[in-house]
Amino acid sequence: MSSPYDVTISVHANRPTGKYEPLWNWFGYDEPNYTYSPHGRKLLKELTELSPEPPRIRAHNLLTSGDGLPALKWGSTNAYTEDANGNPVYDWAIIDKIFDTYVEAGNIPLIQIGFTPEALSDFDGPYRHQWEPADKYATITTGWTAPPTDLKKWGDLIEAWARHLAERYGEDVVSSWPWEVWNEPDGHYWTGTIPQFCEMYDVSAKALKRALPKARVGGPHTCGAFANEKAQTFLRAFLKHVVDNKSPIDFLAFHAKGNPVIYEGHVRMGLHKQLRDIETNLAIINEFPELRHLPVVIGESDPEGCAACSARVHPQNGYRNGPLYGVYVVESMIRTYELARRANIHIEGAVTWAFLFDDQPYFDGFRDLATNGVDKAVLNGFRMLGKLGGEWLESESDYRRDIEDIMSHGVRGKPDVNVVATRDDKGVSILVWHYHDDDEAGPSADITVNLDGWGDKSASLRHFRMDEEHSNAFGVWKAMGKPQNPAAEDYARLEASGQLAEIGGQASVKVDDGKIALKVSLPRQGVSLLRLDW
Repeated sequence: MSSPYDVTISVHANRPTGKYEPLWNWFGYDEPNYTYSPHGRKLLKELTELSPEPPRIRAHNLLTSGDGLPALKWGSTNAYTEDANGNPVYDWAIIDKIFDTYVEAGNIPLIQIGFTPEALSDFDGPYRHQWEPADKYATITTGWTAPPTDLKKWGDLIEAWARHLAERYGEDVVSSWPWEVWNEPDGHYWTGTIPQFCEMYDVSAKALKRALPKARVGGPHTCGAFANEKAQTFLRAFLKHVVDNKSPIDFLAFHAKGNPVIYEGHVRMGLHKQLRDIETNLAIINEFPELRHLPVVIGESDPEGCAACSARVHPQNGYRNGPLYGVYVVESMIRTYELARRANIHIEGAVTWAFLFDDQPYFDGFRDLATNGVDKAVLNGFRMLGKLGGEWLESESDYRRDIEDIMSHGVRGKPDVNVVATRDDKGVSILVWHYHDDDEAGPSADITVNLDGWGDKSASLRHFRMDEEHSNAFGVWKAMGKPQNPAAEDYARLEASGQLAEIGGQASVKVDDGKIALKVSLPRQGVSLLRLDW
């Protein structure tokens, strides 16, 4: 292997550049009935523990009809049926199980209004789709994607749902939860027209506001717009409708996805595509001056578009089990802040569409945060993001790749060895990562971190790490021989290896005239969080 890169990083502890606001601690999934499984409850509590700011949780299928049993890319609550005379019947039992779990875990729901109950769907075909990992994505377009046949009944359902949640959890609490209408109506999730969607949006938003006047509502959650004329057309039409009709709207929402491929026998990530999606959607929003003040939620922001497609069937998804997914998340989230500043639009949240899939093989390569209760390396990427806080600090790296170059060519050849830092009232957090699109071996980075502006206070260091050898349960599982029924002691070891690893322990560091120098060797696809306390 080639010699390590020599990288110089500078952090200026006395040069704050603005308040740090976490946009990364938003998560979502198709299958709401996994929420209250034992593994689901465990993971939701872990998400709350990532950061002082509670995570936002987004789920599909909250109004879908069915038996409440989870399946890949499917979920149901049976909240709405009709009696023999066509009168609405509301049943909140499954919805209550879902939302009780969120409240108990300390989460904030991002409540999705969707999808169409069977009694309000006139789709010419089956109501529920059948999903197999090798299926074409279009097979999910069945009865739940149809426009509601009776918008009066639909609006009444939304109003009744909002009032029920307010009665159960308190009006002030539920009014503080963000609400949204639908998901990817320009894609496989809506069989109606754009005008039909806009009408349904207005009915939904006004029904919510009748029940909860202070609640925030947004949409339309269109697909990634880079090189996607259909998504661009839909988003523009929706935004024009909102402006022309003064529709209730408190935030705007779209999606962004990358595009991994198999290249010369290995996975090559498509970070450039995800960033271009964000850039394109923000540019469309900026075409509407009346809406530029609204915050944005990227409702799904991921390396690609199919969480329920395992790497066993789709080898381009082989990045998901190990540290590459974690460093990709760090890279894409920090670049999302950069794109928001360039567009002068506040991005409130970027949802990682990943949760868990119960009753699946260990490390089968789904886009999830944990497998059979064992945390994946990606969750440790989020744990390090969670150690940032306070104010951003000015920082530089002589191996920081320019974002325009990344969006044009990806991170190929030279890696992105990058840094961000924050300062709070107890010290400074420095996040350093070594990202490359290609999932293959490469030189490590020998990094010198030069921090100035520390002052005359003493300093202690803690070093957290995620890479192939640290915070990576997948590596431990492979070394065990890839067991699908690990013994109790092996399972406990896997659980422990899924937690965030600390290198060494807390140690004093030398401060010389307000300056601190640190040395870090960081392998490709590795992330370090250096925490300096006063």
